[in-house]
Amino acid sequence: MTTFPELHLLRERAPLVQCLTNTVVQQITANVLLAVGAAPAMVAHPVEAPEFARVADGVLVNLGTISDATADAMRAAVAAAGETETPWVLDPVAVGGLSVRTRLAHELVEGRPSAIRGNASEILALAGAGSGGRGVDATDAVETVLDSARALAERTGAVVAVSGPSDAIVSLGRVSQVTGGHPVMQQVIGTGCSLGAVTAAALGAVRFGVEVHSDHDAVLAAHALLSAAGTLAAETTVRPGSFSVAWMDALHELTPERVGELVTVEEHA
Repeated sequence: MTTFPELHLLRERAPLVQCLTNTVVQQITANVLLAVGAAPAMVAHPVEAPEFARVADGVLVNLGTISDATADAMRAAVAAAGETETPWVLDPVAVGGLSVRTRLAHELVEGRPSAIRGNASEILALAGAGSGGRGVDATDAVETVLDSARALAERTGAVVAVSGPSDAIVSLGRVSQVTGGHPVMQQVIGTGCSLGAVTAAALGAVRFGVEVHSDHDAVLAAHALLSAAGTLAAETTVRPGSFSVAWMDALHELTPERVGELVTVEEHA
């Protein structure tokens, strides 16, 4: 059973996470970060974004509802994060099917994110091997995009996380598969977008400590935590409204040891 020591650090260090995220999920993203022990900040003004990125422990860039102003803020925040070596996560929402965000995603990825988190169709499109999914929904299976995820990880240096019924975490020479959660999570808004924020929090928590933890393990721990919360919440309800509440409570209550009991992790070369 995996014990996820990174999740202990997440609670102990309460990383400050800047979220340049879409307007649909801002509230649930902030609540999820608070529930797991992190501190959220939604600073997305083009002038303020780089100022805040320099003091944040992690940065999330989510392309869900971009505007010209937020795109400028994202470019500036990514540049500032690069200067301070602050870990940042790219969530390429609906990339491939829409032109503006696709060009922006390809531009931002050159800023070398610490992690890229998306569904299978988004990862395929960002790797240059697909045209996106059906809106924000994937039309490709996780297993079919692993070679593209490996290529994207090699090109960018990022840990590439592919979300699906079983999440794949891909970095150079390593693939981890996390199985947990429940299908009703797809009917609750923000479960994927908030995963990007928790990934940024986990990366921030492990980056500057005495102990050595890999970015891969931090990304893996974040995915395991949100999946385990889905598994636990589904034990009480699978109705979307009440599930959302139960899932948030589970995120707050779960210990790293309990997370290890609720998910299955498989390692591949």
